Amino acid sequence: MKRILVVVDMQKDFIDGSLGTKEAVAIVPAVVRKIRSYAGEPVFATLDTHPEDYLETQEGRRLPVVHCVRGTPGWEINPDVAAALDEIGATRIEKPSFGSLELPERIREAAAGEPFEVELVGLCTDICVVSNALILKAAFPEVRVSVDPSCCAGVTPGSHEAALLTMRMCQVDEGGQGA
Repeated sequence: MKRILVVVDMQKDFIDGSLGTKEAVAIVPAVVRKIRSYAGEPVFATLDTHPEDYLETQEGRRLPVVHCVRGTPGWEINPDVAAALDEIGATRIEKPSFGSLELPERIREAAAGEPFEVELVGLCTDICVVSNALILKAAFPEVRVSVDPSCCAGVTPGSHEAALLTMRMCQVDEGGQGA
């Protein structure tokens, strides 16, 4: 069975930038190990990507913290994570919203008709990880979709746990053994 990894938004602004948390900083080494454990398998990395007028968007009005503006240092993937992604030839996908509608298409192409399962790691559990997990579960209802809680962090520890519960209720498994 083909294993596919999705690394969600491991960008500076979510780790130690404008929206960073100590929990996000803490998962970086585990995410790097997880990425390396997928050598030879398809790996996709999403990048939250906003325009310079972010504060004028609906999201920007509701979350008035400038982050992940294309081309800024905060938009860049954490250097340790980026190095691991480059080592294994991961595919990067920019997304203008919480979830990527391109991601299921790219995964379907990578699977090339073979049976597969998908694991997600990254940030933030309670926003972009849960959004992408539910998009993938809807696109592939008979495929095992899992998230590794030890390689994810939420806006708060409580919202991280709430997102994990939401995903379990929607038949997204808790997978992985950390990394």
